[in-house]
Amino acid sequence: MAGDKPISPFWSPDRHLDRRPFLRARGAIIAAIRGFFAEQGFVEVETSVLQVSPGNETHLHAPRTELMRPDGSRVSRYLRTSPEFACKKLLAAGETRIFELARVFRDRERGDLHLPEFTMLEWYRAGAPYDAIMADCVVVIARAAQATGIGTFSFRGRTADPFAEPELLTVAGAFERFAGIDLLSTIRGGEGNRAALAEAASGKVRVAGDDTWSDIFSKVLVEHVEPHLGQGRLTILFEYPSPEAALARVTTADPRVAERFEVYACGVELANGFGELTDAEEQRKRFTDSMTEKQRRYGEAYPLDEDFLAAVAAMPEASGVALGLDRLVMLASGASRIDQVVWTPPAGEK
Repeated sequence: MAGDKPISPFWSPDRHLDRRPFLRARGAIIAAIRGFFAEQGFVEVETSVLQVSPGNETHLHAPRTELMRPDGSRVSRYLRTSPEFACKKLLAAGETRIFELARVFRDRERGDLHLPEFTMLEWYRAGAPYDAIMADCVVVIARAAQATGIGTFSFRGRTADPFAEPELLTVAGAFERFAGIDLLSTIRGGEGNRAALAEAASGKVRVAGDDTWSDIFSKVLVEHVEPHLGQGRLTILFEYPSPEAALARVTTADPRVAERFEVYACGVELANGFGELTDAEEQRKRFTDSMTEKQRRYGEAYPLDEDFLAAVAAMPEASGVALGLDRLVMLASGASRIDQVVWTPPAGEK
């Protein structure tokens, strides 16, 4: 608007002075995290940013580039959306406890909680059940809070005590409690029954004619479940339905659910973890199905990383998780937006 004061660039001394406490908090948190993993006998790894495939999830989008070879030929590569493929190759190689503070990239994402380039903390334990990784998450979040001295996380009017015992809640339990939906009754043979979920969700969310079971699931999760999570304390939402297993293995007790969990604080998703799938053929099927849906929705699909699929077959039993470092820093430093806690904002922004 006319008369509005121009926004000074992030590198102007006055604006940097305002951001400096958050950036100092970031450094303290990273040091505390590295200290935790050193205590646990983890090795810090650095994996490559350029990948044959950036990941094969329907709604994840990655920047693409071309490399020129010495002979002048060109080859397509993608900026990774996660270090997961590379880290799992290292598990197949024999590493047993690894973590990475990885720069990752996602197109179509920008907001108070999203940046197109951000830092993901990812770690894996070979031979460990996924509840061991859940326990790690609780400690990592508490260490971040200790590093800044904050007593309570706060975001958009919601608060959470990072030191309190977390709430453990199954996805099915959350759908029943907050949306009145019997989610597991809409799953048969590991597949979601779209008509059954659409009927159950009628009047609760808007269901479009071309919405899949997963689309309806996501709408209910976002509109009715997530706002209630991480209130007063952390919430660990676990046993995701098998149609949403992604790279997680299905539980032996109930094929309708998978060993996948997410951690929330103040309604903000902080971490997404798996008891890792080691069945390469099942992983190939999931990726292929996701890329078919991606092509239908967005008119593009990413290639499969055949080297990764070979590594999946050679991986030991393992569990792992990806945690959004910038989001954790935002909550632990008292910032209100994610761009306040990164040293430089996305290219082209002030």
